[in-house]
Order: sequence, then C-alpha cells, then structure tokens
Amino acid sequence: MPGDYEIYDLGDVRFQSGATIRGCKLAYKTFGKLNAAKDNVVVYPTWYSGQHQDNEWLVGKGMALDPDKYFIIIPNMFGNGLSSSPSNTPEPYNGPRFPNVTAYDNVRAQHRLVTEKFGIKKIKLVIGWSMGALQTFHWGALYPDMIEYILPFCGSAKCSRHNYVFLEGVKAALQADAAWDNGWYKEKPAKGLRAVGRVYAGWGLSQAFYRHELDLKVLGYSSLEDFLVAFWEGFFLPKDANNLLTMLWTWQHGDISNNEIYKGDYKKALAAIKPKAYVMPGRTDLYFPPEDSENEVANMPDAKLIPIESIWGHFAGGPGTNPEDVKFLDGKIKELLAG
Repeated sequence: MPGDYEIYDLGDVRFQSGATIRGCKLAYKTFGKLNAAKDNVVVYPTWYSGQHQDNEWLVGKGMALDPDKYFIIIPNMFGNGLSSSPSNTPEPYNGPRFPNVTAYDNVRAQHRLVTEKFGIKKIKLVIGWSMGALQTFHWGALYPDMIEYILPFCGSAKCSRHNYVFLEGVKAALQADAAWDNGWYKEKPAKGLRAVGRVYAGWGLSQAFYRHELDLKVLGYSSLEDFLVAFWEGFFLPKDANNLLTMLWTWQHGDISNNEIYKGDYKKALAAIKPKAYVMPGRTDLYFPPEDSENEVANMPDAKLIPIESIWGHFAGGPGTNPEDVKFLDGKIKELLAG
C-alpha cells in the first residue's frame, strides 16, 4: 500500500563507498506497540527488490511475530524505491550516479532509526529472508550485545562466489537492453526487465519444483510459458532498473567482516555473533545451499542449523508462497523466542 509507511530523515549519511547522500531517507513501517521496558522489539529488514509490505506475510495475530506481543519494525533497504534510492534521490546523485551502498551502510542506518527515533537499547529478535538474512547477520556481528536472538533464513553472511556469478547473469540481462542506456533511460528497459525475470526463474525455485509442476498444480498457472511471463516477467516489470542494480551491488558485496571492526576477518565476525541464532537455509535453495550455512554455524558461538525441508528452493523462505513452509518457519520462530 503506497503511503502506509513513515520516513526517518537521517540527514547527511556517508556511505562506505565515500559518497555522502544529503537528506538521506530511511522508510519503515511498524506493527504493534513498544512496551514500557522497550524490550519487545523485532527488527525485520527487507530483501532484494522487496518493500515492507512484502514482509507482512510473516506478521499477524497468533503468529510468532504477533503485533499484540511485539513491536515489529520493518526498515526498507536503500535502493528499494522507498528509502533513498536511484529513483527518488535528487540530482546529482540520482539514477546511475547513486552511490554503491553496502549491507553495513543499511544496518548502521537502521540502528540509528531504532536508537534515535525510538530510544531502544535492547532488541528481542532480528529476522530476515534472503538479503534480509544478510542484514540480520550484520546486526548480529555489529551489535551483538543489543540483541537476544537472530534468525536469518534462506540467506548468507557473505555472498558466495557462485551466488556472485548468478547475479552477474541478472545484471548482464538487464544491461543488454539498448534502452537501458547506461542507466540514463527515458523509458523503462522492458526487454531487460523481462530477461531478468527469465534468468531468475531458473534460480528462485528448485529443479524438483519444476519436476513436480508446482507452477501448474499449486500456483495455478496454465503452462510453463504462462508462469514465466505472468509470474516472473510480471514480477520485475514494475521495478526500476537502477534500483535493482543498486541492490544487486549490495548483495554481491555482502560480507559481515567488510568494515573497520573486523577488517575482512570473516571468521572473527561470525564468532562475534553472541545472540542465540537459528540459521535456516532452504534444503533446495540454489542461491544459499545448506553447506554454506553449515560453515557459518560452525563459526558462531550459539547457533543451530535448521534446514527448511522443502522443494520450493529459495522460495521456501518467502514471500509466504508455500503455506507448509510458512507454518514450519513460524513454529521455529516461536521456539526460538520461547528461549
């Protein structure tokens, strides 16, 4: 829903890239009420191309993220079109001139929102899917003493080499459209956006998903081609190309150790994550296979690996597509919050 969110004005923000966005904006939505002790807080960052409303499937009465119990903050990632992004930043940092922004930049801004706007000192849970998981890991490494629990699902603490290569395909598909014009497009590069959808279609869902024809039998599309056009092309066509490329760069350069605290020492950054963690990869996720999560958990002091046994690939974790996976995930969040 347009306009169902608030804006926190961060003032002048210097990103890790060295660029400064003046009048930098962080869009967010909250659910529930902050209690008197200010300790019923859940932070739930957004994912690649997603906005706050795309996270709402995991929030609801009777669910683990129950607004009657928790004060849930959904901050929008830089580049997603609501927080400061290529599409909404005034000249000279508009469009393709928008600076490279890291997950570290995002989480530092979110921390300012939580502490400055709401006066929060303790967070019950940080949780996120996909790039939201990347931000969740960053929260755990950057503010370990502030957080009780973290639950990153279908995501990683650092972009793997294989994941980086997949994203190069997405980027190349978009930039091959002549209408893209190095980011100075007058009309949206529709061919490129459709091509991005086609590239994504082979990665977002598993081989078994297609083998069992879940696109037809469960999601109700009339043919494989109908699924590719109506779902995948339809998913990316409304999105801004420069915004997608900004978030793609953030994803490719995701690394919880790439900052002045850990100075590239990845294992040290993982070892610093004190909050009790459930790390939940999708068993058939082609972006973030369980093997990568095993490595993360092995280097974290209080983490448990809980794979989502699903053939829905990356979509086992969202955005609320398969009810069985949602039920399993919700149950594990309840378990973690129960201590």
